[in-house]
Amino acid sequence: MLIVTASHLQGKTVSKYLGLVSGEAILGANIFKDFFASIRDIVGGRSAAYEKELRKAKEIAIEEMTAQAQQLGANAVIAVDLDYETIGGGNKSMLMVSASGTAVVLG
Repeated sequence: MLIVTASHLQGKTVSKYLGLVSGEAILGANIFKDFFASIRDIVGGRSAAYEKELRKAKEIAIEEMTAQAQQLGANAVIAVDLDYETIGGGNKSMLMVSASGTAVVLG
């Protein structure tokens, strides 16, 4: 399945618009990861633990969106938008990623 952020694809024609599809992922960030990430933030550098969690959440959200599109009979999702949010704070922070787009049939 083709997944793109563009709303128009050069050389492709949308023969049918099937509607909005979306996927969400909310992952809890472990308290130990939070602790070590905060230390890394103080001394500088990248937080590999958070980067890994964000990638994982993005993949889950896109997979859910793609599955929903396939159920509708789509062969592509266009105009995909990814949103990232943190929920909570302190040792109870969670990462949320949502993916949404338009399921279409390319002719």
